Amino acid sequence: MLRLRVTIAIALFAVAADRPVSADEIGNRFPGSEWDRTDPAAVGWSSDTLKQAEALSKTIGSTAVMVIHRGTVVAEWGDTATKTPLASVRKSLLSALIGNAVARGEIDLKKTIGELGIDDNQPSLSAEEKTATVRELLEARSGVYHAALFETASMATQRPPRHSHPPGTFWYYNNWDFNTLGTIYEHATRHSIFDAFATEIAGPIGMQDYRPADGAYVTGAASVYPAYPFDMSARDLARFALLYLHNGAWRDRQVVPAEWVAESTKAYSQTDLGGGYGYLWWIGFVDNLVVPVVKLPAGTFFALGYGGQFAFVIPAYDLVVVHRHDEEHGPNLRQMGRLLWLVLDAGHFPDIGPDATIAAAKGKPLDGGALKQLVTGKTLRYGDGAASGPYRIRLDNDGSATALRGPDRVQFDSGKWHVEGDRLCRDWQKTQPLHACWSAVDEGEHVAFFDGDGLMYIDAHVESD
Repeated sequence: MLRLRVTIAIALFAVAADRPVSADEIGNRFPGSEWDRTDPAAVGWSSDTLKQAEALSKTIGSTAVMVIHRGTVVAEWGDTATKTPLASVRKSLLSALIGNAVARGEIDLKKTIGELGIDDNQPSLSAEEKTATVRELLEARSGVYHAALFETASMATQRPPRHSHPPGTFWYYNNWDFNTLGTIYEHATRHSIFDAFATEIAGPIGMQDYRPADGAYVTGAASVYPAYPFDMSARDLARFALLYLHNGAWRDRQVVPAEWVAESTKAYSQTDLGGGYGYLWWIGFVDNLVVPVVKLPAGTFFALGYGGQFAFVIPAYDLVVVHRHDEEHGPNLRQMGRLLWLVLDAGHFPDIGPDATIAAAKGKPLDGGALKQLVTGKTLRYGDGAASGPYRIRLDNDGSATALRGPDRVQFDSGKWHVEGDRLCRDWQKTQPLHACWSAVDEGEHVAFFDGDGLMYIDAHVESD
């Protein structure tokens, strides 16, 4: 696995940081050959809170941050110019190119893959699988669960059985769909993805670093459809996100059709992250139904890549956030949510949710004795409003633990639990992380459990079976 260098670029273009803005209020300032810079305090940002965000970013392995307000950088640290792998952020880049091809009449979203001559190696596609449309591939709802290239081990493990869902009926984050779309695009336009991106997008928006040679194809025996990974700098990715913040326009040029930006960044499915999925874009963020993370306004969407590659677009706040990571295993969503929370707090944006850290907890911290007495033989219930919730962890007297979900209490894991010092520890057989320990704070009607970073992990009610 290629090592990834992390960069966070945060682009903020707010008319006022104390309220959401409408689409016609989004600032009309764009970077030239370089980004302009200004003092954060001079434009109303909290320098102290930005320092907290910088400290957290270093803790989670981030190597650079840019904060841009009204087209100027108000905070910056680290290396924003190095080109590193985008992982699955590549899919959102392809979505933009497909939007242009649709506008030119080169791609018809209603066409089936059978009509386009799409098939794969043995076991090849069935007649039903070939009825999947281009639109359904964009939505990750093709129902084609053939082996795919450039996917993580977890993606392969979670792949449904072949023929288990008809096209259009089930969402699964499917690299077969995404890779096949790359081939459909290149056959329809007779251009490589990497050359087309340079001509249609990178050039018009003034990307400083991108060249077609920064893309490459990944081939293999699993499938005939190659992946198309990109390398890109954070400052270039920030420009791409800013383009989408402006509905595909860059100054007086419509680079991607505004109608496509709107259509592709609407949710057509609910995902296992808690938000939605559009056309190769993630919609919203984690849903805060299991634990408070950060509250983002309606209309937020983002590109996401393995290892901590993010590009958030938050039109209501005239805001873009780009995060890069140089480790194979990047920050988890709670860590990213905390970083976003600090950035939003620094900009004094409203209604961002509670401070879900142990330092801000109002209840009584539990020592080991009190914790053991409270939970032994009990069940922790949390995530009542989550899609698969509520979740339960049953902590039996003999030290065994069982993980259950849904109103029917379906078991999905089992293991052991114990109290170690002042922390509740559990060990699962399947669920990652397999081992975890949490500090507990009694909040009265519920108990909040915090991980080693001091971030809330679950907010539970304690039940007697």
